[in-house]
Amino acid sequence: MSLKQRYRETIQPKLLKDLSLSNIHEVPKVLKITVNRGLGEAAQNAKSLEASITELATITGQKVVVTRAKKAIAGFKIRQGMPIGCAVTLRGERMYAFLERLINLALPRIRDFRGVSPKSFDGRGNYTLGVREQLIFPEISFDKVDAIRGMDITIVTSARTDEEGQSLLREMGMPFRSN
Repeated sequence: MSLKQRYRETIQPKLLKDLSLSNIHEVPKVLKITVNRGLGEAAQNAKSLEASITELATITGQKVVVTRAKKAIAGFKIRQGMPIGCAVTLRGERMYAFLERLINLALPRIRDFRGVSPKSFDGRGNYTLGVREQLIFPEISFDKVDAIRGMDITIVTSARTDEEGQSLLREMGMPFRSN
């Protein structure tokens, strides 16, 4: 059973009851997931940007957008308009497929993994998670990687509070640390 199907059939009714909401449309849901990678070294090393674009496209199965510098920072040798990162926004089927792979395949492959921090909510029910290396995704082969780079994964939900967001992600199977 896919995560989307499980959300509709079991998670949504359970959250409706647990959060004591009156309407099914009030139940929090995942709206989008953004996968972002900032590349400071892209200013000097153009190959790192190309490698990152192919890696993110492989992981997410979607076209990657190159993010550019909004203003020049002389200390970092960055001029305005220079490519300094890449990002992908996932919605719909691809979003659910990515979330399922993240929870069931990628996170358990992290070394010494004890669960993700329950403190990484932003106050409005959205969750951000930093990943230190891209090798935790099974689609990435170790031989093709030129350097270990991390990424930020933000899960945007329709939850109004962090508690609602956390109960939604916990029901979906997100392994939160108990501390």
